[in-house]
Amino acid sequence: MNEKILFSLIFLFGVFISSVSQIILKKSANKTYDHWIKEYLNPRVIFAYIIFFGATLCSVWAYTVIPLSLGPILESAGYIFVAFLSWLFLKEKINKQKLIGLSIIILGIIIYSI
Repeated sequence: MNEKILFSLIFLFGVFISSVSQIILKKSANKTYDHWIKEYLNPRVIFAYIIFFGATLCSVWAYTVIPLSLGPILESAGYIFVAFLSWLFLKEKINKQKLIGLSIIILGIIIYSI
């Protein structure tokens, strides 16, 4: 496998786990806590930030091979991941405007890849 493709996949994996982290944080934010400190020091929040740190490490490692101009293009896939995960776990609706926006993002990624 081409090294650039491998590190692009590592970058995308980092974007995906960052999206998972965002969903976990959102689920935690929807809960009510009896003390303000428990909003920030609970297992979900701590786990989400650990995942986010791992995503950052994936990005930094991937940037050792992929060009800097490719990073923001791959990072835009996070919008797609968050929309899908929000639909799956948070039961959020994907309306026509979101679908058009996500389609434009996918089209942009494809055009840049070609």
